[in-house]
Amino acid sequence: MDKTASAMDTDGRPRRLVHLVDDDLAVRRSQTVLLKSLGYHVQAWVDGDTFLKAVSFLGPSCILLDLSMPHSDGLTVQSELTRRGIDWPVIFLSGTADIPQAVAAVRNGAVHFLVKPAPPNELVKVLNRGFEQLANSRTRSAGATQAKCRLARLTTRETEVLEGLVEGLPNKSIAYDLGVSPRTIEAHRAKIMRKLEATSFASVLQTVFEARQ
Repeated sequence: MDKTASAMDTDGRPRRLVHLVDDDLAVRRSQTVLLKSLGYHVQAWVDGDTFLKAVSFLGPSCILLDLSMPHSDGLTVQSELTRRGIDWPVIFLSGTADIPQAVAAVRNGAVHFLVKPAPPNELVKVLNRGFEQLANSRTRSAGATQAKCRLARLTTRETEVLEGLVEGLPNKSIAYDLGVSPRTIEAHRAKIMRKLEATSFASVLQTVFEARQ
């Protein structure tokens, strides 16, 4: 298992790694060959439990997840990933078109539900959708990190004032709650705007909402 692989391919493009989780050796081998021929990097796992033991040491990527496996099946693995806060794109593979399970998988956030053997063009289309989702998630995560860094510049009192402003409270109400004058609240508001590099209060709200993602 390559835990230190670069996030970029040699040609400078983002490295597209697929974690293939399937207990069937023949399927793992055939899918690995297919995925590599389509330009993806592949890490194969013998079952859901083995993958879950290692997932905290892995970088964000797409997951091709078999539905029916011993011990932890695909839906169980998906639920455990959600519980741990891991929102990587999941694409289910199943030997049968089980409608109720397909609905459950997609309802729980799966990108798609494919029946084996999935046509290569369909597999590529779904994986591309997954990697696009992953890229968008990284962008949101980066935005949230930057927003949290800006909010960390505020003093405790400025944070208290900001919380009141976000709730839509008027300056007088915030001043009463904090035991200060409305003019003091106005001064804090000006400092908040400056520290958050905001040109309007709408920008302040956007920073707060980004940090909460």
